[in-house]
Amino acid sequence: MKKGKTIVSLFILVIMLFLAACSNDTTAPTSSVENEGKETNEDAEIVYIGYSGPLSGPAAYYGENTLSGLQLAEEEINKEGFEVNGKKYNIQIVSLDDKYMPNEAAANAKRLVQENKTPIIYNPHSGGIAAMQVFNEQDQFIVAAYSSEPDITQVGNSLTVRIPPTYDGYIEPFTKYAMERFGPKIASLPTATQYGKDWSEALLPYWESKGGEVVYNTAIDFSKETDFFTILTNALKDDPDVLFIGGASEPTAKLAIQARELGFEGGFIVMDQAKLDEMKAISGSYETLEGAIGTMPLIFSDYPGTKPFIDSYQAKFNKDPGSEAGFHYLSLFIFVEAMKAAGSVDDAKLIHEHMQDGIDSLPEDKKVYVVEEIDENGGFNLATQYGVIEDGAVAPVE
Repeated sequence: MKKGKTIVSLFILVIMLFLAACSNDTTAPTSSVENEGKETNEDAEIVYIGYSGPLSGPAAYYGENTLSGLQLAEEEINKEGFEVNGKKYNIQIVSLDDKYMPNEAAANAKRLVQENKTPIIYNPHSGGIAAMQVFNEQDQFIVAAYSSEPDITQVGNSLTVRIPPTYDGYIEPFTKYAMERFGPKIASLPTATQYGKDWSEALLPYWESKGGEVVYNTAIDFSKETDFFTILTNALKDDPDVLFIGGASEPTAKLAIQARELGFEGGFIVMDQAKLDEMKAISGSYETLEGAIGTMPLIFSDYPGTKPFIDSYQAKFNKDPGSEAGFHYLSLFIFVEAMKAAGSVDDAKLIHEHMQDGIDSLPEDKKVYVVEEIDENGGFNLATQYGVIEDGAVAPVE
C-alpha cells in the first residue's frame, strides 16, 4: 500500500505541474458534448452543473450511462424548476469528454469553473477525481465523485461527495461465494487503471488469507487491447477456478466471452465498474456469465423510487438503466435539495454542509437507492446488494 500511495503522490504532482503549465490555455477540449435546446422555465435563472467523463473511446458506453442519469434528472427538475430564497432556478448540465484521462478531466474542470461557474462537477473515474481534488477546494467546487475507490473520501478533501459505496465491502462476500462454489485458484485480469490495481491489492491478499492461491496476475489496458487470446492463454495454463475481471462493461464482457471460447468453465468475480446486465447485452445471454458475482443490476432492485425511475428512463432512452444512471439521477436531486436547505445555488462549501439535509428531504419517488446518510468524510452510506448468475439468471446474494 505504501508503494501505491507513493505512485498516487507522484501522479498528483504531475497533474499539478500540468495545470500550472496550461491554466491559462483557453483552447477547447478536442471533443465535447454541447448542451443546446434544453427546456427551461423562462423566468428561471440557470444553475450550471459540470460533467467530465469518457464520452469517446472504449469507455464511452460507461460515460454515456453516467451522463444519461443526469440528463433525465435535469429534464424532470426543469419541468417545474426549484426555488432557493424566493428565486426560481433550472439546472443545465454542461458535459465535456475527458476520454477517461485524468489530465483531460482536470483541464475540463478548470474550463467548467471558468466559463460556467459550476458549483458541482461530476466525474466517474478515480483518476479524474484525484486530479480534480488537487485544486477543487481552492477553486470552490464540489467533486461529485462516482467511484467506489475508498481513498477518494479518505484524503480529507472537504468538497468531495462520493456517490456509490466503496468497493472494500465487496471483497469478503465475493471471495466467499466464488471460492465455495468453484475453488481456491484465481487468475487476476482487471483493467490497468489505478482503480483496477487498487481493487487487486485489496482482493488478492484477502483471497490468499482465506486459503486461496493466485495463479496469474496481470492487468489489461482496454484502450489498447481488443484481442485477449494471448493473455487468457497464459492465465488459463494453471487451470484457475475463478477469474477476477473488470473495467468498463463492454470490454469486460468480451474478455469473459473469449475465456469461455478458450474452454474456461469456472466463475467470475466482476469488479463493480462492470455491470452484469450490461455484460449480458454484449454476450447475448447470462449463460456465458454463469457463476459470475458482481453488484446487483438496478433492474432487479426494489427501492421506493426504482420502478418510477426505470419507467421514465426506458421511455426516454429506450433501454434499461444501469446503476450508473440511477446513482447520478438520485444524486442530482439530493444536490438540489441541499441547495434549498443551504439557501444558495453557488456556495459550494455551504451546499456541502447541507448534504444530509438534501438526503433527508429527498422525495420517496426519487429514492432509486436508499441513501441513509453522508458520512463525515463525504461518502454516501447505503445498503449494498450483490447479484450472481445461477442457472442462466440473476439471483440475489444477501
